Amino acid sequence: MSLRINATVPDFTAETDQGPINFHEWIGDSWAILFSHPKDFTPVCTTEFGAVSQLMDEWEKRNTKVIGVSVDNAEDHKKWKNDIETFSKAKAGFPIIADIGLEVSKLFDMLPAEAYMPDGRTPADSATVRSVFIIGPDKQLKLSMTYPMTVGRNFAEIVRALEALQTTAAKGVATPANWQSGEDVIIPPTVSDEDAKEKFGSFNTVFPYLRFTKAPD
Repeated sequence: MSLRINATVPDFTAETDQGPINFHEWIGDSWAILFSHPKDFTPVCTTEFGAVSQLMDEWEKRNTKVIGVSVDNAEDHKKWKNDIETFSKAKAGFPIIADIGLEVSKLFDMLPAEAYMPDGRTPADSATVRSVFIIGPDKQLKLSMTYPMTVGRNFAEIVRALEALQTTAAKGVATPANWQSGEDVIIPPTVSDEDAKEKFGSFNTVFPYLRFTKAPD
């Protein structure tokens, strides 16, 4: 069954290049981002994991842990990280799950349940394993997206979406298209004008259902 927004994500134990983890325990009270790729030592994903490495300060600032998942083994992950760090000039300090048996890929609906890949698999065999999942401290799925193999993921957008998720969860607001941190936010239609004035102070009414206010601190 497909994972839906606000569903509790599967818990699992797995081996990583940094040792075994229990996923829910690993998340703890943090936000988490699980990002996957079809195979180690592939060009697009090397640039992506490099981007994740360069953004470690941004993840930490937002109380967010990041973890990769690959269909290769932990020893290959360790070797591949040398290339990632050489390319990005940043420490790849996050763990990468060794999903050799595809258990995690199937749990998160990245591959069909009957999928089987013999040794010698190529990136094309696991092409659908190109997903990003943002998970809240409540262990619920907040956002997911899947890319084709040829298109590198925009991790600046993932940072933006993460901040929007955290802002809306904490402040009871919504964000408009192309919202950036610090810009005006939307007051939900379920909040009356009277309650909006008490909660947010002044606001700008474009339509009765579209009201903007300054982003809460």
